[in-house]
Amino acid sequence: MKARYNIWIEGAGGGIILSPWRARLLEAVQREGSISAAAEALKLPSRRAWEKLKEMEVNFGEPLVETEVGGPHGGGAHLTDSARDLMDRFRTFEAGLGTEIEARYKRAFGK
Repeated sequence: MKARYNIWIEGAGGGIILSPWRARLLEAVQREGSISAAAEALKLPSRRAWEKLKEMEVNFGEPLVETEVGGPHGGGAHLTDSARDLMDRFRTFEAGLGTEIEARYKRAFGK
């Protein structure tokens, strides 16, 4: 047996705002500079990346990604200040949870 866990942050209406997977999507947008490139880096259909980002924004209640259309470099995307703050808080929240869960598992199951 082995302990497993998954965490996420929900909005007031119960919709998911952030999870480890969604955090990786936001990090990929910031790193790659576009939603399409982030989707490609994560081996994810672009449409799904767009859908998840929109869902996160609706559940959060404000934009998480700012996009620029066209231009000489073909546009792009970057995280809003709110998204970067949310990411920092989420990473702080999840840091050490794996170790804590493993310790609790060992106390409960003795393994």
